[in-house]
Amino acid sequence: MQDSLPASLTRRKSIAQLTAEAGAKSGLKRTLGPLGLTALGIGAIIGTGIFVLTGKAAATSAGPAIVWSFVIAGVVSALAALCYAELASSVPVSGSAYTYSYATMGELVAWIVGWGLILEYALGAATVAIGWSGYFADFLKLAVGIDIPQAYRLAPFEAGSDGVHGIFNIPAFIIILLVTALLMRGTSESDLVNKIIVATKLAVVGLFIVVALPHIDPANWHPFAPFGFAGIANGAAIVFFAYIGFDAVSTSAEEVKNPGRDLPIGILASLAICTVLYIIVSGILTGVVPYTQLNVHSPVSFAMIKLGLNWAGVIISLGAVAGLTTVLLVMLFGQSRIFFAMSRDGLLPNFFAQVHPKFKTPYLSSLLVGVVVAVVAGLGSLDVVADLVNIGTLVAFIFVSIGVIVLRRTQPELARKFRVPFSPVVPVLAALGALYLISHLPLETIEFYFIWLVLGLLVYFAFGRRNSALGKRREASGIAPNRRGRE
Repeated sequence: MQDSLPASLTRRKSIAQLTAEAGAKSGLKRTLGPLGLTALGIGAIIGTGIFVLTGKAAATSAGPAIVWSFVIAGVVSALAALCYAELASSVPVSGSAYTYSYATMGELVAWIVGWGLILEYALGAATVAIGWSGYFADFLKLAVGIDIPQAYRLAPFEAGSDGVHGIFNIPAFIIILLVTALLMRGTSESDLVNKIIVATKLAVVGLFIVVALPHIDPANWHPFAPFGFAGIANGAAIVFFAYIGFDAVSTSAEEVKNPGRDLPIGILASLAICTVLYIIVSGILTGVVPYTQLNVHSPVSFAMIKLGLNWAGVIISLGAVAGLTTVLLVMLFGQSRIFFAMSRDGLLPNFFAQVHPKFKTPYLSSLLVGVVVAVVAGLGSLDVVADLVNIGTLVAFIFVSIGVIVLRRTQPELARKFRVPFSPVVPVLAALGALYLISHLPLETIEFYFIWLVLGLLVYFAFGRRNSALGKRREASGIAPNRRGRE
């Protein structure tokens, strides 16, 4: 029998069913361990935040108190990370927040979360690619003497410093396609490349700390909070983008050797390492250059050049290129895995769930995502709403936090290799913290998110609800839904 509308919206998968499906249907190769997962998280987290947004947030919102903005955003992310860690150890299946929501709150909520994650990863990857293009062009000019014409590294209708308007951002387009090809080739190969680049990136960040530390002028820290606490809070909403990435670790659950143990380690370790580095770098950055001068796209290398250390600026530009490359790697990885999980559930066409017979990767999903994001990166400008990426992630944080509470009540006997301490206090604080940061986002961002949400609901009711694999199984077996909508 066919589920009624209310029952279909709340039907949920049992943990046992999710795990069985993952083992029987995924075909993905388990190659990742705790070190690889931690590197995956660091690769996603350290990038745009430390190389781009730090300067903007300091100059326009928080001043030297940007360190406190990072603390606030970091605390919210840490609370959410604890919730992710528990669900990842309990539901070790691809799909991250989408899968967790399916297991705890039902199909409609899962769709809303998955649709928001699509927004997060796609726009986030495109924005990062555009930033990568700028750093790459700067590096070529400073180190090699090659100057890429602005018309071919700017978006259409975007004017460069020489007044020339852009045609197409070729470097951004190409880097997306190259990363996509790497991901299609295989997870173990991309994992190895990611580890090498992450090590290089951390070394470059360390270089900045060592070189810049002796040049700190305490006078640059006064006034410390020129925009007051409201500025610090607004800065936290901006730099939250810097923490996006640790959730992508959980999308790799079906490619992890020991997910119950390794996923919590990868999530929490990557977040802790990056938070410490953000606070140190932002403190030093505002100490060596007046915060009013930092509203540039490359604040870290800009600071080195202001100090007359051009050689360090060149190295840091190279590090930024490497850092942003790993962010692209993880964002495109996460996007394809979200599509993979939703397609396997029948909510998106089966096209996205097909796995390459040799490489054991969702190659068609990766290819489509890569091509679309590459085009967006080629045509979009750098100020493409990073706030839209933030709101999609924050909404996912809220549902994940609620999911921990729901799963504790509905399945208390479930094996949990990691448990959120002081539950339900920590999950409630995580949800409230995410709501707080959303309240500091621009109104236009919230309005656009609701437009995106309405579009997603139209897709769900036109395709997803009708083709849901869970719904079809229930109809075929004649199972009547129970009060909770589970099988």
